[in-house]
Amino acid sequence: MLPCPAPVGICRTKSFKNKLTMVVSGWLFVAASLGFITTQVQGAEAPPPGARVPLTVDAFSVVKVRVKAVSDARSRNTLGRDREGTGIVIDSSGLILTIGYLVQEADSVDISTADGRGVPASVIAYDYTTGFGLLRAAKPPAVKPIAFGDSATVPDREPVLIVGFDGVAPAFVVSRRPFAAYWEYLLDEAIYTAPATVNWQGAALINKEGKLLGVGSLAVGNALGGQAQVPGNLFVPIDLLKPILGDLIAQGRVSSKPRPWLGVSTQDMQGKLLVTRVSPDSPAEQAGLANGDIILGIRGELVKGHTDFYRKLWASGDAGTNVVLDVLKGAEVRKLEVHSMDREKYLRPKPTY
Repeated sequence: MLPCPAPVGICRTKSFKNKLTMVVSGWLFVAASLGFITTQVQGAEAPPPGARVPLTVDAFSVVKVRVKAVSDARSRNTLGRDREGTGIVIDSSGLILTIGYLVQEADSVDISTADGRGVPASVIAYDYTTGFGLLRAAKPPAVKPIAFGDSATVPDREPVLIVGFDGVAPAFVVSRRPFAAYWEYLLDEAIYTAPATVNWQGAALINKEGKLLGVGSLAVGNALGGQAQVPGNLFVPIDLLKPILGDLIAQGRVSSKPRPWLGVSTQDMQGKLLVTRVSPDSPAEQAGLANGDIILGIRGELVKGHTDFYRKLWASGDAGTNVVLDVLKGAEVRKLEVHSMDREKYLRPKPTY
């Protein structure tokens, strides 16, 4: 997690006693300089620049999300068993949007609002392709739902708010470009913001009209891309949710067939992929892949980095297809046949007893 940047003036709460109130020092001055219309975000008359005004998280349609994973969760080593972040209320019936890794292999989920009251929630869906997670609160929180914005048209240098349950930070959109992760995950276009902020897990990215543009996923060291090393944050665009939301609510997953998953983490080395981790009991481990191997190609075609590898992998067929990799093991290039699987079936389900 990256440190809180100065001089942006990010507020972090220290307790949830009574009404959670955050006084953001200089926030309105910064927001005004970024072009925010505070009456639309807060529903109040805009005070003069530099004024100190109390803000509550209720104004931003967010709740606290606390998750305990199942005791034998496969993701426990990487994500921990106890997790917390932000959820975004998107309808009046208790539907809450968050980043999916928070609720992966969840045993119990609780949400809490600004008054500190907690209620249980159930996991509705985790879409591994986009990274979105959906929850349903047992009792709808007394928080006004947020409307969706249009993330596809957000320009660079657009002023935004990053709203986590524990803090609010103004920022700029600094780039929109693909994001390829080492854990078999690819976004054709992600939203990058700067400066960097804490409290980004599941945070709401909000535009000047008070509408939702994306959901917080990661802190990154290079938000601008290229050679400039500018720390920032990565958000999953809300437009990716719109065409699949109905499926996620109705059946817990999208209607299309799942992609093939191997269970391998890799580091891009000038287009070749160095294996850095093989998930236990995964298709990759069963096929003989090991740390230190280098993936050179797939299906007889050379790979050129993560993005090229994932696109060729997913073009091989649906989950369950056999995938032949060209792998450098020591000084020998070998062909390894990997019987792929649906990633969801690899994870531990919540006990039903």
